[in-house]
Amino acid sequence: MKYQLALVEDEKNLASLVIKYLQTEGYEVDWYQDGEQALKAVQKEYALWILDIMLPGITSGYDLIKSIRKEYPQAPIIFTSARDQDIDKIMGLELGSDDYLAKPYSIRELCLRVKNLLARSYEYHNDRSHHKNILSLGDYLVDKERRCVSCNGQNLSLTSKEYDLLLYLLEHPGKAFSRDQILTTVWGDDYFGSDRVVDDLMRRLRQKMPNLSVETIYGYGYRLLV
Repeated sequence: MKYQLALVEDEKNLASLVIKYLQTEGYEVDWYQDGEQALKAVQKEYALWILDIMLPGITSGYDLIKSIRKEYPQAPIIFTSARDQDIDKIMGLELGSDDYLAKPYSIRELCLRVKNLLARSYEYHNDRSHHKNILSLGDYLVDKERRCVSCNGQNLSLTSKEYDLLLYLLEHPGKAFSRDQILTTVWGDDYFGSDRVVDDLMRRLRQKMPNLSVETIYGYGYRLLV
């Protein structure tokens, strides 16, 4: 399957290199040099977005994340920033991005993260193939084939990573997972950063699914109670 990606980057030389590498990997890439251009393209159904936080003009990367999430709640998003600060990471993850890279970054690492994120988002397969595609948990229904969650007939707007975390816990009810285990499963082996992102992700999931019974195991991780 040939994926179409959106790159939002104001540095022309960097954008050219990123596009070249991604095209070599078989992806189609549309480039937007500022937030205003990208905002007009939000309604296009891209398989994945790569966007910089600090953009020229009045539309920032944060603004774009909000708009993308409104149109496509599960579209994978990787955001980048020249400021390697926790506040940038936390704000981006709070708004629903899936991954973060600090500039200057390795383009090969970016390509690897793109590949892994696309695989987790679109090529996920449950090893227990004999299970039904619809999972029930109280008032919640999880459709694994469509990667969507509903509550009393109303669809919930979960991000790709929120969904991956939920499904991971659902497939192992009652089992305790460490933050490191969740990081490896949801973010992949190539993730480098603080395990605080797990707590942030769990907090967002609990806000969207208040009836979800997840136990916090302090100093370790989380467990789904059934």
